[in-house]
Amino acid sequence: MRHWNPMSDLPGPTEPGPERSSGIGRASALLASGTLVSRLLGFVRAIVLTATLGAVASAAGDAFALANQLPNNIYALVAGGVLGAILVPQIVRASVQDDGGQGYINKIVTIGGVAFFGLAVLATVAAPLLVSLYVQPGTDGSGFSPEGIALATAFAYWCLPQVLFYALYSLLGEVLNARRVFGPFTWAPVVNNLIAIGGLLAFALVFGGSGANSDVEVWDASRIALLGGSATLGVASQAIVLAVFWKRTGLAYRPDFHWKGVGLRRTGQAAGWVFGMILLGQVVGIFQSRVASEAAGEGASLLALQNSWLIFMLPHSVIAVSVGTAYFTRMSGHASSKNLAGLRDDVSSSVRNIGLLITLASAILVVVAFPFARVFETQFDNVTAMAIVIIAFVLGLVPFSAFFVLQRAYYSLDDTRTPFLIEVVRSALAIVGVLLCSLLPVDRIAAGIALVTTVIGLTQTIAAFALLRRRLGPLGGRLLLGRHLQFALAAIVSAVVGAGILFALGGVTPNGFAQESRVSAIISIGTIGAGMATVYLGMLLLVRNPETRTAVGAVTARFGRKA
Repeated sequence: MRHWNPMSDLPGPTEPGPERSSGIGRASALLASGTLVSRLLGFVRAIVLTATLGAVASAAGDAFALANQLPNNIYALVAGGVLGAILVPQIVRASVQDDGGQGYINKIVTIGGVAFFGLAVLATVAAPLLVSLYVQPGTDGSGFSPEGIALATAFAYWCLPQVLFYALYSLLGEVLNARRVFGPFTWAPVVNNLIAIGGLLAFALVFGGSGANSDVEVWDASRIALLGGSATLGVASQAIVLAVFWKRTGLAYRPDFHWKGVGLRRTGQAAGWVFGMILLGQVVGIFQSRVASEAAGEGASLLALQNSWLIFMLPHSVIAVSVGTAYFTRMSGHASSKNLAGLRDDVSSSVRNIGLLITLASAILVVVAFPFARVFETQFDNVTAMAIVIIAFVLGLVPFSAFFVLQRAYYSLDDTRTPFLIEVVRSALAIVGVLLCSLLPVDRIAAGIALVTTVIGLTQTIAAFALLRRRLGPLGGRLLLGRHLQFALAAIVSAVVGAGILFALGGVTPNGFAQESRVSAIISIGTIGAGMATVYLGMLLLVRNPETRTAVGAVTARFGRKA
């Protein structure tokens, strides 16, 4: 059997070459397509959920949002970032060994499965404690009532076993990614969303819509079991899908409980800093959740924040994560061979290519925030509350996506200490900012939290770039700044055009076409987005922006071949 050699497919640092560009392009396209379908289904799932439970001022919706988020938080704290940050570089290095990394992967998967099972059991038993940690008990009619806390705890018992399946999905997925089998990792969540949507539709068929389910008093064991159980079944399914594709890696997994001799100590040392970084992030998340829960049942709170973040994450996941993940494996190869020039090229190229589309996405989302909120809400006051949260998040989308690349550049260098130190400062500032948000009127707390996230994210990205430049040398800062200024100017002009279309469609008035129904809102989003994209790309082509010409040329060539 021919084992994959991570260095054999990497061209030199000075000449990108068609193989290098096409390889990244194909991987990015595959990742983006799966992510796009998954995220669109995620939107359908969120829309069905809000139609079933409500979003703004829904006590039951906020209870489920909290419980269903807990497994993500627990998994992220213990394993999530560690797997992504540490395993890909380690598997890339292990792949050059005589066994192609088989021994290392067997040991990692075995110890991971054992640890994750134990973690899921402990988390489920600790459900009441975890819920009490993340919510602010109600006072003076605001916050979580005792009944709301009890409902969230009941949901948590059903949802927390997801920790095991999230961890297995990520573990298997990182192995596949490191072996350059990218597709299953991004397409498996499609199955998750389909099952969850089916569960929500079944729930709505049996128990009705938001008008019948938004109050906590109506929730009995059958309602809780159907909603919580279908959510967990969906997460389990995406882990099972990846297991089916295991043979695509060229590996035959065998459990191995002898965990010495393949660099696990080194992995643990690097993972320690990542764990500390994620721990700080989760501490900030606890403060955010407790402050946001003060608005539960009264205004935009936990579920509104989650849905707004879902909108924020759509372009980031489709564009930044897809491109960045495809580059990450190559970054790890360049770092392993001490090819710093190649690593610098990877960082600059990925940030510029991501920035081209993320800037456009940011401008579109700001303009269509009101119609987008209408997709989730029906009452215009609730639409306004959610739209403000969306805008506050989206203002930080460009630096957030750039930081994703910079962070993975550090990981490729086996440097997890620097991101941890950056996170220490970010977390301290975030906690102060979130606590200040508790002084805001209840209906503005969520928007305040979103704005704090944006401002601190920008600071974090600037610091990460400056420190990485000190480590690697010049990263083409002037080129990056120049390109992003071009993107920003084109985005501003396109936003003016988009705002004109928005007002013409009545997007910010209760009785306008864009606010009439979910269908009219979606039509308006598509119309505004198409107009803005045409203006944006047209302006950049006019000034001969290289990234735009390359992207348009690639799309034209692809459709030309199909024709």
